[in-house]
Amino acid sequence: MPNRTGNLPITPITRKLPVICSILTLVFILSILTALANGPSPISIGEIFSLVSGGDSTNSTAGTILWKIRLPRIILAAVVGATLSLGGMVFQALLRNPLAEPYILGISGGSAVGAISGILLGLSFFPGVTLFSFLGSMLTLGAVLILSGGRSSTGKNSLLLGGVMMNAFCGAFIMFLISISQGSKVQEIIYWLMGNLSMASSSNLSLLLLCLPCFIVILLLARPLNIMLTGREAAIAMGINVRLISMILLITTSMMVSLVVCQSGLIGFVGLLIPHLFRMFFGADHRLLGPSCILGGGSFLVLCDLFARTMPKHGEIPVGVITALIGAPLFIFLLWRSRR
Repeated sequence: MPNRTGNLPITPITRKLPVICSILTLVFILSILTALANGPSPISIGEIFSLVSGGDSTNSTAGTILWKIRLPRIILAAVVGATLSLGGMVFQALLRNPLAEPYILGISGGSAVGAISGILLGLSFFPGVTLFSFLGSMLTLGAVLILSGGRSSTGKNSLLLGGVMMNAFCGAFIMFLISISQGSKVQEIIYWLMGNLSMASSSNLSLLLLCLPCFIVILLLARPLNIMLTGREAAIAMGINVRLISMILLITTSMMVSLVVCQSGLIGFVGLLIPHLFRMFFGADHRLLGPSCILGGGSFLVLCDLFARTMPKHGEIPVGVITALIGAPLFIFLLWRSRR
């Protein structure tokens, strides 16, 4: 309620939100600048600002590297990291499970089956493999909802069991597709399964714009999500349509995750680690946790991708390998620390 002066009252969230978001935004900008400047051909910060300001050097070698190679890849990494992190936050809240992440409902498995099918059919990565991957994830989500069916279609147990079942089926089907693949296709398939951002280009980044309205929907539903954590009966008593809100969040999150997975491959631990980390430090208020996951997840994957393409002397490491090498030990440490 407004106070006598007509202003909104000062609450802990209104005090912490601008400060934390400002710090995370600064970290996000610094991570992008670091990723732009570093690589096999380093570019100075001054030259980056000169290129961004539209100088005559846009046709130079540095300009080509910046605009055609690094910037699309960094944008993809930032959006993928933000989406997986925000998706992990939503699934952990809906399923009441701190180990939940975007892949828990079989979205990753369905996306992988679709992508591998596109690769085996010889389709171009974009839009052929991307489209097949997206359709596979959406069909898997539909199957999970049907399996969990009836009035309990948004219940955490039925969704969790349905997702585990579909993931197991998709995993077996992936092994079958790999076993019948030609030798030249196997490496491409495995590289995609490990997470790969090297296919990023300005031509396929427009698809990522569809993630923006999904972000907005989730942030707008942060308060109802907070209330739902108090329990179904309490949320209904406060006027929250639990079934409707849960379904909107589930479909919105699954759609945005499938949009990025179909372009990046399977990248683990981002949706598991980042929400868990910020929840430990900032609390469980999703009005603060949502923006933090977007900025923190984007920064994390941009830096992981920087390590992936700069650590080897020749070539690069799939970014999914880096997130696993960093994420798994760090998550184990956080679990150990939280139980002390």
